[in-house]
Amino acid sequence: MSPQRSNRSSLLEGALRCVERLPPERVTARAIAAESGANVASITYHFRSKDELITEAVIAGLDRWLAEIAASIGEVEDLAPADRLRQAWALIETTRRRHRGLARNFLGALARAQHDSRVRRTLAEGFRRTRPRVAQLLGLGDDLAGEDAAGLVHSMFTGLLFQSLLDSSLAIEGARMDAAQERLGLGLPRSS
Repeated sequence: MSPQRSNRSSLLEGALRCVERLPPERVTARAIAAESGANVASITYHFRSKDELITEAVIAGLDRWLAEIAASIGEVEDLAPADRLRQAWALIETTRRRHRGLARNFLGALARAQHDSRVRRTLAEGFRRTRPRVAQLLGLGDDLAGEDAAGLVHSMFTGLLFQSLLDSSLAIEGARMDAAQERLGLGLPRSS
């Protein structure tokens, strides 16, 4: 691994640690540099800006969260999509509090994206990459309809995640999630 690649990776890992534990206003270039052991100037060399680095760290954190959920669901073979979705929601709920810092910084990145085209492109690419992975995880198919269904599931995830940042009682979990989906006509039959 070249020194530049290692430095880039160190910055990304340091930013991810900062994003996980610090509120958005405290994730500074100096904090990231200190956490990663890198020089502050290397942030712009590798990522163009602190905001782009934070956005990439947020996406990396969300990717790892999805991989954690996928690993748990993948251990159970032959689950129907509805049961995979229920299991995914349960895993999200058990891990949501641990990823609270990531969620806060994700929301901050979305806000920055409205004014920064690079951040917007980076986030959009992250969403494009995530949809087929969610579709595969939930067994929704590898066609456009499967990716669209995954997009809906992902929007429910992000919306509820952001609501729970405001007040944890706004989280919808377990039997309440099943009842809400059924009320909307989204309830899928359980597998036998």
